[in-house]
Amino acid sequence: MDIVVSGIRPTGKLHLGNYFGALKSFVRMQETNNCFFFIADYHSLTTHPTPADLHGNVKNVLVEFLASGLDPEKSTIYIQSDLPEVAELYLLLNMNAYIGELERCTSFKEKIRQNPQNVNAGLLTYPTLMASDIIIHKAQKVPVGKDQEQHLEMTRTFANRFNRLYKVDYFPEPVAYTFDEELVKIPGLDGSLKMSKSDSENNAIFLADDPAVIRKKVMRAVTDTGPVDPGKPKSQPVENLFSLLKTLSTPDIYSHFEEEYSKGTIRYGDMKKQLAEDIIRFNEPFRNRINQLSADNDYLKKTVKLGAEKAHESALKTIREVREIIGFKEF
Repeated sequence: MDIVVSGIRPTGKLHLGNYFGALKSFVRMQETNNCFFFIADYHSLTTHPTPADLHGNVKNVLVEFLASGLDPEKSTIYIQSDLPEVAELYLLLNMNAYIGELERCTSFKEKIRQNPQNVNAGLLTYPTLMASDIIIHKAQKVPVGKDQEQHLEMTRTFANRFNRLYKVDYFPEPVAYTFDEELVKIPGLDGSLKMSKSDSENNAIFLADDPAVIRKKVMRAVTDTGPVDPGKPKSQPVENLFSLLKTLSTPDIYSHFEEEYSKGTIRYGDMKKQLAEDIIRFNEPFRNRINQLSADNDYLKKTVKLGAEKAHESALKTIREVREIIGFKEF
């Protein structure tokens, strides 16, 4: 059974892109792997150092993890800051991480370009913190998106460097988790290729959105003036709506609107109304479960406590052995 580690930052509510991009696969993963899923509250401070409601954001992600089907009995679900061993390993890895390689990281360069007023040490050393999250459990596999592939490569570098420097074969070099099927990419309502909460609230459909909010967002979705030449490729905003329809509606509904488009008789208003109702139907069990869990603080507290205990058992063993390898000893 492979050890799999993955985390998500608590910077807001989860949306359909998160569910189809990772959460749906996480639920399958926990059936056949030893999975550690964590809420990366330390990581969130690199770009949001003064969050308005860090605890509330953590609770949202925890609730939505559970509502999506992650099971605390089958996998280890914990909060990053509940594991002090992560911070210690992060410090130790930083002793052998080089400024040049950290500064060359693509995501670091992109972040400082986007926000030059917040170039902090945490942002620079993000890859070593991510490496600590992974190798603290001696993970073999990590589910990563395209934007995290370089970080995973750096994790392998740090693990390999530790082994080489201390002449041990201790940390495995984790590889990207290969999904059994291609992940569904959910586009944005604003015409962008990716649904994202960072672009605008109206770009994403959140799992907790109520029907009225969903209808309002979908009806405001970007389209065009209509098919001037139906034989030509659809514009990106319209292609996005068809992609959502294909994922969330029935095949006959999708075929109906494809036919209307090809004939040049499509009414985008009708298509949006149908899409909104299909999203509402899909979201309903998640929304109901989210509301139920949000009100059950005893269960959430129990889940977090169980996750911290299981994660601590794994991490403490690693830290003890790492300290011994480096040469820390008690008098």
